[in-house]
Amino acid sequence: MLSYWNDYPTIQNKLQIVCSLIEKQMRVRNKDIQETLIEFSQAGGKYLRPAFFLLFSSLGDHEKQDEKQLIQIAASIELLHMATLIHDDVIDDSPLRRGTMTVQSKYGKDIAVYTGDLLFTVFFELVIDAMNGSKFLAINARSMKRLLLGELDQMHTRYNKQETFRDYLRSVNGKTAELFWLACAEGAHFGKAAPEVERLAGRIGRSIGIAFQIYDDILDYTAEEDVLQKPVLEDLSQGIYTLPLLLAKEKHPDVFLPYLEKEQDITPEESQEVAQLVVAHEGVEMAKDIARRYTQKALTDIARLPECDARDMLQLLASQLLIRSY
Repeated sequence: MLSYWNDYPTIQNKLQIVCSLIEKQMRVRNKDIQETLIEFSQAGGKYLRPAFFLLFSSLGDHEKQDEKQLIQIAASIELLHMATLIHDDVIDDSPLRRGTMTVQSKYGKDIAVYTGDLLFTVFFELVIDAMNGSKFLAINARSMKRLLLGELDQMHTRYNKQETFRDYLRSVNGKTAELFWLACAEGAHFGKAAPEVERLAGRIGRSIGIAFQIYDDILDYTAEEDVLQKPVLEDLSQGIYTLPLLLAKEKHPDVFLPYLEKEQDITPEESQEVAQLVVAHEGVEMAKDIARRYTQKALTDIARLPECDARDMLQLLASQLLIRSY
């Protein structure tokens, strides 16, 4: 049993079934690719999105729930997430993900692109089978579109020295918060929860997704590579200016512009200098303050959910998840 399942004791058995279904869906003729995908699905990922889905489904009417349907949808969410990660690694030319070699570094970009595309098709096969006739079939398609638009927004702002917090938030709302929103909202919906719970679930997912991404961006400036499990300052070298840098730059543009004007020619040593300046000029602390506000917003909404073990688990998970080491 993988250790991260212990993080969610109330849904541990269901997550095991979700993982088994994902492994089953990854069976392909190329056994090397199949082994790599299974290893990737188990290498440090915490199944956060299916966990949120299952916890919110626990808030509904258990007698009306379709257990097979819930497992399929939970698996589809993780598969969609995995597909986007594989494509991200191709775009960023990342050698590591979750402490292991990425598909693109192991087999090349062409195989990685098709592998990511394959996971997209598996995602759609599962949601079509699980929710044929449901409004959430179209919602899943729109969410996937928003995920891709979020990534395109981020690519559009690469090396953009005029990027603003609003630009950053637009990208994060798509590329990260959208999938958390989807997991929480459709967990409540297919769990047969009350409409008010479903609305709260979506709002909670959105807040958690934004805070999660901000904390992730903070780690890029504060964590060691062995903790981060991917190259540090990778975003900066790719021209992706995340919130800690944007906030520090807004207050001290003259300090950062000479570095940013180098664009792709910035050296690793200069990237380290930028990271030190971001910390020195309180970019990290300002980003933490914003992340805390979104975290508190999520916790306030969670407190409005019906009192039960799932709500307690959501409170604990949101608090622990969003207060990571940096």
